[in-house]
Amino acid sequence: MKIFSDSLVEEACSRNSVKSLSSATIGEVLLVAQYLENKTGIPFIRMDQGSPGLEINRYGVEEEKRALDSGIGSQYPAAAGIKELKDAASRFIKAFIDIDLSARSCIPTTGSVAASFGSFLACTQRIPGKNKVLFIDPGFPIQKSQLRILGIEWKEFDIFPFRGAGRLEARLGEELASGDIAAIIYSNPNNPAWICLEEEELEVIGKLATKYDAVVMEDLAYFCMDYRKDLSKPFEAPYLPTVARYTDNYILMLSASKIFSYAGQRIALCCISDALYDKQYPALSERYKDAGVFGVTLTASILYMITSGCTASTQFGYAKMLNLACDGVINFVEDTREYEVRARRMKEIFCRHGFHIVYDRDVTDKVGDGFFFTIGYGDMPGEELLPELIHYGVSGICLSTTGSRQKGVRACVSRMTEELYPVLDERMAAFHDDHRL
Repeated sequence: MKIFSDSLVEEACSRNSVKSLSSATIGEVLLVAQYLENKTGIPFIRMDQGSPGLEINRYGVEEEKRALDSGIGSQYPAAAGIKELKDAASRFIKAFIDIDLSARSCIPTTGSVAASFGSFLACTQRIPGKNKVLFIDPGFPIQKSQLRILGIEWKEFDIFPFRGAGRLEARLGEELASGDIAAIIYSNPNNPAWICLEEEELEVIGKLATKYDAVVMEDLAYFCMDYRKDLSKPFEAPYLPTVARYTDNYILMLSASKIFSYAGQRIALCCISDALYDKQYPALSERYKDAGVFGVTLTASILYMITSGCTASTQFGYAKMLNLACDGVINFVEDTREYEVRARRMKEIFCRHGFHIVYDRDVTDKVGDGFFFTIGYGDMPGEELLPELIHYGVSGICLSTTGSRQKGVRACVSRMTEELYPVLDERMAAFHDDHRL
C-alpha cells in the first residue's frame, strides 16, 4: 500500500513547480521529498542528494580556527592558492596516486563544481574547432547543466555495454575521430553507478587522449573509496588507478567534500599535469590577452573570474587534513567505510524484495559497495520507477538524467540511519506486494 497518495504527490510537485518526476533533477526530487515529509510528518528514505552523512573532520575545523585567529581573514587569498595547500596537494597525490605533480600545478577551487566549470572553458577554447566535451556516462548531471550555461556542446555514451579495453577503445576512438572533442570527463568511482574503471581501460583513455589531443577531466570526488582493496596506506601500493599514468593531457579534480566530510566549506583542487599546465595556446592568448599558457590562463583569467579565489582559512584546513593523511594520522578510507556498510545493507533489502542492481559488475569483479548504487525493478523504466518509489516514501534520481541508457534509479546511502532500515524493509515489501513481477 502506498504511503503517499497520488493527489498528495501531485500537490507536492505542483507546489514546488516540478513538471515531471520522471525527469526531475536532484534538487527537484529533494523539494518534493521535503514537502511530503514536512506536510505529513512521515519520514522519507532520502536517496536523492549526495551530501555527506558523517561527522566533519575536526582536524580541518581546528586548523581553520587557528588560521582565522592569526588574522588571515583580512587579506584576499591569492588566485593560485596558499603555498601550504599547494605543497600538501602535491605530497598527497604522490602518497596515494604515486604521481609526481608540482605544487604549482595544484589549484584550489570552491568545490569540484568550480573546477569543472573553469576547466570546460579552458579546454574548449584552447584549439579552434575542438569545442565539444565527451561524457563517459553515467555521470554527474550538474556537469551537463554547466555546459548548458556556457553554451558548450557535448557528446555522450553509456559505458555499460563497452566495458573492457577492447570495446572501450573501439567506442571511444569512434567519438574522438571526429576531431572536435576538446575534453573527456568521467568520475572514478562513478557517480551514479559506483563502477570503477580498471587500469586497462584507463590506459586506453590516456592513449587516445594523447593521440587526439583531448584533455581528460578525471573527477575523483570519491577518492580511494573503492573499498574492495586497501588504498588507505600513504606511499605504499596499491595506489589509486588513474589516467594520469597514461597521458600528460589530464586534469584531476580532488574534493574535500566526501573524503573528509567537508562539503559545507566548498574546497577542492584542480590538479593539472605539469606538461599541460605549461603548454601555450595562441587561441587562449588571443581571447584573454595573456600569454596563453594553459595553467596560468585557467587560474588567473578564468577561475579567478568565477570565484575570486578560495576562502583562505578553508585552504589551511584542507592542507592540514591532506598532510595528516600523508602522515598516516588520518585514515580517511576507514573513516568513510560506513558508506560501504550502508550500501551492503540497503542492497540486501532491495534485492530481497524483487529489485536488482543495474550496474552490477566492473570488468573483472563484482561492483563494490559505497556511496552510490543503482537499482532496477523488472523491466520498469526508471521514469516509471522513481515516481512509484516516491509514493512509498523513498527518493532517488532516474538513471536517464545521468546519461545512462539503462532502466533504473540511482540510490545514495549518505542519509541512511539505523532506525530507517526496518522502515525501508517494510516499505519495499509493500512495493513488491503492489508490483508483482
